[in-house]
Amino acid sequence: MDSDVFGWLGGCWGFRSRLGRWGIDGVDMAVRLFTDGSSDPCSKVGFGAMLILAVKDSRSLDELKAGVQTCRFHPTSSSRLELETLLWALDSLGGEKGEVLVYTDSQTIVGLPERRERLEANAFCSRGGRALKNGELYRKFYDAMDEYDCAFVKVQGHGRSEGKSREERVFSLVDRASREALRASLGER
Repeated sequence: MDSDVFGWLGGCWGFRSRLGRWGIDGVDMAVRLFTDGSSDPCSKVGFGAMLILAVKDSRSLDELKAGVQTCRFHPTSSSRLELETLLWALDSLGGEKGEVLVYTDSQTIVGLPERRERLEANAFCSRGGRALKNGELYRKFYDAMDEYDCAFVKVQGHGRSEGKSREERVFSLVDRASREALRASLGER
């Protein structure tokens, strides 16, 4: 494996691509990014989890599990946490620009690209003129979309493992890590 492809990436060892493209299912992308979050509405604490993979990474799920990273966010809500987690994950790419295929169960994230024109035209304000609750995060999201060539894949967040694609099983690792981190945090109170 090329040494310029495997390296230190946002606090863990991971895969990155400088210029090359690696294909998956007919799509050219440099990296796959799996993100999820789990939050507690009472304490307003949430944990985001992410995993960055090369497109052709074929390691076992057990091997991939070690690369999942988590981060605590406070104060947050479920929608806010999904955005914060994605922005943190993109920042972890360490300035490497290129194609990113994002796997998420967040309808908010998947729907934001379609809402961009209207949100920007309204200066991230509601029809009544009030600033949107997550408006600043939406701005950062769009800035990140301008910086990275992102495409989004909506995955099922929870469910039985049988019949799931490899990507859905990988996403389950991230989903489980965020829930376990939140449970551990809440158990410490």
